[in-house]
Amino acid sequence: MFHNVQAVLFDLDGTLIDSAPDLGAAADQMRVARGLPSFPLEHYRPMAGAGARGMIGLAFGMTPEHPDFEAMKEEFFVNYENCMTERTRIFDGVVDMVNALVAQGLAWGVVTNKSSRFTDPLTAAMPLFASARAIVSGNTTPHAKPHPEPLFEAARRLSVDPARCVYVGDDERDIVAGLAAGMGTVAATYGYLGAQADISRWNAHLHIDSPLDLLKSLNPA
Repeated sequence: MFHNVQAVLFDLDGTLIDSAPDLGAAADQMRVARGLPSFPLEHYRPMAGAGARGMIGLAFGMTPEHPDFEAMKEEFFVNYENCMTERTRIFDGVVDMVNALVAQGLAWGVVTNKSSRFTDPLTAAMPLFASARAIVSGNTTPHAKPHPEPLFEAARRLSVDPARCVYVGDDERDIVAGLAAGMGTVAATYGYLGAQADISRWNAHLHIDSPLDLLKSLNPA
């Protein structure tokens, strides 16, 4: 149980929204354009939380050290910009969870490593985010997660002490950042954990199997 909570912050991809279909489609479009066979979505899903690095890695076996990686990454970004709201959906239970937080008088916001190039139009296109009081992207501050600075920035925008915030995410870097910021931390096991994730080693304060499970753990200020 988290006590005296004033705000809840969330990672975006794999925590609030399922963007894997559009991320996978953007990478797969690159394969098809090169005459390579298409991969099914499930091939891409486990690495959806890793963004361009994960998608290009799965599509082409290419790492960021490859000399062509930067050009491939920009091609992926352009593809993703063109399709990022076509198949992306909100995870079941998220809307009800957010409505409950707002009804309890809790502020909420988003802290993602996704660039504002994508975060801003994506969140603007989805009514869910109209009540979010802070949206911090990967390039909002000089540091991205697992550095705690993006979480501190969100807390400043909400005018809330970080110690009275809870951060929810589906990747180990989310928990590392939350702990470093002195926040309560929640690991969302329904997100993009991937087969190799050992969530028990993340040291999150709580694990949840569905968004609505979060509500049981909050004791507002």
